[in-house]
Amino acid sequence: MNPLVASSPARARLLRAARDPVVVSGAAALALWVVAALVSPAFASWDQILTLLTLASFLGVIAIGQTLVIIAGGEGIDLSVGAVATLAAIVASRHMDGSNEDLLLAVALSLGTAALVGLVNGVGVLVFRVPPLVMTLGMIAVVYGFVRLYTGGRPAGSAAPALRALVTGDTVAGVPGVLWLWLGLSVLVVWLLRRTSFGWRLYAVGGNPTSAYLSGVNTKAVKLSAYVLSSVFAGVGGLLLLGYTNTVFLRLADPYMLPSVAATVIGGTALIGGVGGYVGTVIGAILLTVLDSFLRVLQIGGGDAPRQIIYGLVLLVVLSAYGRQRRLRQ
Repeated sequence: MNPLVASSPARARLLRAARDPVVVSGAAALALWVVAALVSPAFASWDQILTLLTLASFLGVIAIGQTLVIIAGGEGIDLSVGAVATLAAIVASRHMDGSNEDLLLAVALSLGTAALVGLVNGVGVLVFRVPPLVMTLGMIAVVYGFVRLYTGGRPAGSAAPALRALVTGDTVAGVPGVLWLWLGLSVLVVWLLRRTSFGWRLYAVGGNPTSAYLSGVNTKAVKLSAYVLSSVFAGVGGLLLLGYTNTVFLRLADPYMLPSVAATVIGGTALIGGVGGYVGTVIGAILLTVLDSFLRVLQIGGGDAPRQIIYGLVLLVVLSAYGRQRRLRQ
């Protein structure tokens, strides 16, 4: 047998892997971590790895909803996730006030408030036809206006001990509870997208809403669900941040707005909708966290500006492939 012919299937698999955003972003994250470990050996320690994964978990959870909204298509994007996460943390901290007594009520109220914001976002986009970018950007101002009225500009309260123990406490094998929770949510979201009718409809609506509608899919209900779930998962991220920091402050989760989009897109979820998945988002969140930590180790001046510039450049590079993605889909 001709060895060139025999090797062609392996070569084809290698080429497919080289074009897979999940594989590419995973390799990039690993390579960046190796470089960081060479520059600063502390990066290779088990404690540092757990710290990096813990920090990535907050971004990863908030980016769950971002992934759903972008997959749903229609130029969907949710810029309000940072504000919603902050709102959920503030509502929860006030009702917990450092006690486990009203923990469940506080969680229910915070997630219910977050879901309401998502519902308003969805109605604005689907009923009043406000562009998603404009709608969710405007919602940031609405949410923070409400936060100032609700708190008088002075957020109060603190996390319940049970929430702190869940997020920062060692549960199994010395791994913080938040990582086990993130793992559970990741499995749940992957199952939701790949093994349920909701996930199939979400991809169908994002891929071709007209065909989905003609096939009997309620496209508006699917997209509305995506916006509601986006805010709910942002609220979950806010609760986890509360458990990590123990206290809240205005603009607590603002730094996660742009990275949530970047992590989703880096992981292979196309901004045109109908393509992608959450596994890639997980890797994207880890990549951005390692990158951010590496930049801190390098002590690049300018505060957050260099990191924001890098996030923006990454998005621009990925967005440059927008036209190519659309041609591949046609």
